[in-house]
Amino acid sequence: MIRTTAGYDVIVVGGGNAGFSAAHAAAERGRHVLLVERGTPGMAGGNSFYTAGATRINHAGLDDIVDFVEPDERHQRSEVPPYSPAEYLADLNKVTEGRTDAELAGVLVAEAQDTVRWLHSLGLRYRLMYERQAYERPDGSFLFWGGLHVGNVDGGEGLIADHTRAAVKLGTEVRYGTRATALVVDDGRVVGAEIEDGSGASELRAQSVVLASGGFESNPGWREEYLGPGWRNAKVRGTPYNTGDMIAAALAIGAARGGDWSTAHSVQWDAFAPDNESNRALTNRLTRQSYPLGIIVNREGRRFLDEGADFRNYTYAKYGEKILEQPGSIAFQIFDAALRPMLRSEEYDMPGISVVTADSIADLGRALDINAERFAETVAEYNAAIDTTIPFDPTIKDGRAARVDPPKSHWASPLQLAPFYAYPVTCGITFTFGGLRADVDGRVLRESGESIPGLFVCGEALGGLFSGNYPGGSGLAAGMVFGRRAGRLA
Repeated sequence: MIRTTAGYDVIVVGGGNAGFSAAHAAAERGRHVLLVERGTPGMAGGNSFYTAGATRINHAGLDDIVDFVEPDERHQRSEVPPYSPAEYLADLNKVTEGRTDAELAGVLVAEAQDTVRWLHSLGLRYRLMYERQAYERPDGSFLFWGGLHVGNVDGGEGLIADHTRAAVKLGTEVRYGTRATALVVDDGRVVGAEIEDGSGASELRAQSVVLASGGFESNPGWREEYLGPGWRNAKVRGTPYNTGDMIAAALAIGAARGGDWSTAHSVQWDAFAPDNESNRALTNRLTRQSYPLGIIVNREGRRFLDEGADFRNYTYAKYGEKILEQPGSIAFQIFDAALRPMLRSEEYDMPGISVVTADSIADLGRALDINAERFAETVAEYNAAIDTTIPFDPTIKDGRAARVDPPKSHWASPLQLAPFYAYPVTCGITFTFGGLRADVDGRVLRESGESIPGLFVCGEALGGLFSGNYPGGSGLAAGMVFGRRAGRLA
């Protein structure tokens, strides 16, 4: 016999950034909120735990945000360019090639900063991301770049810890080790969820349910079906629990699909490091994000993309797929001794990192067991094609190009100073872009456009914002913006 528990106003499924944001907003309204999290306390937090905490917000410069970021003596030596809602929207349209949902995007770019301020008022801590989003200039000043400047103190781990403390203060009940499996519908309205926990199966009843249970990136079968052949081989960067269960549950009661189900957020990921999936100790440190400074080659010793097409914030989330398409789904980031000190320390000095070094390009090619002759030709052609009359400046899109095929549009620096370094990378999948269709307040919609009473969605389970690519930091921003909106109505 299935046990039934009633008495809740709102059930939130998923304990990541979006789910907690929805829970906080509902609890502030005096709602009796239950948040169910599939992970145990040691595995909780969804994908949010694995992030660096980077959050893309609209702002008018440092003076506009200094009151909610942690004090830092470097602030007085820092230039933080303004990032307007118009620029934010332009970036969303650029990287998705115009496929972002206009209504959802308009809300995101207008409300991101206000939502961060709201979370800060609840106890979440933010800082300027010097180590990830700024370069130190020769005069000791710092220039931030790429529209992404703010992140959580202590990254994703700090984000979830702060959210959890806020939930406790607001009186939200959190149940860990609880897997939602289906939705309960009564007379056309969602009135609860079926769950499984250590006590077996049961039914939870409430006035509304908010789905914040993530996408389907941890489901190899769905990846292969919807993203295409080869995606079964991608490494899961974050939580192993985002298997699409509650997306399927919503579809089963008539919800419409939203967004692009054929693409995903995918990055360059350490190919050979031990325990390189869902690693809660190293989390985001397994990414390899300094690739715009060097070149990337495949097993044939050939380049296959423009490493310097734009700031990494606008290219990194699509290049994992490009690597998945290469022979063996692997590639190698190449740097020389002059570039090596510029690589992100938290990633390239990681414990157990996969790296191969050699004193010559020819020796490096042989050590990698790739087409060494073609690799040497690739490097020689690249070096010779660089316009060295233009100064190298990683703080701006410097136009220092290598006129080869494919071109490198910015930050081209000859690889000539030994030793040489190669970092093997594969495709790490972060989250899927397709999910459920909803309005700007998170109300889940049917194909007809009618809402399903009592059912809301936010976070990575909400489809429509991203397609093919996304601007770095906009995922956490979207989770909190649309989580807050859903919680205000649920």
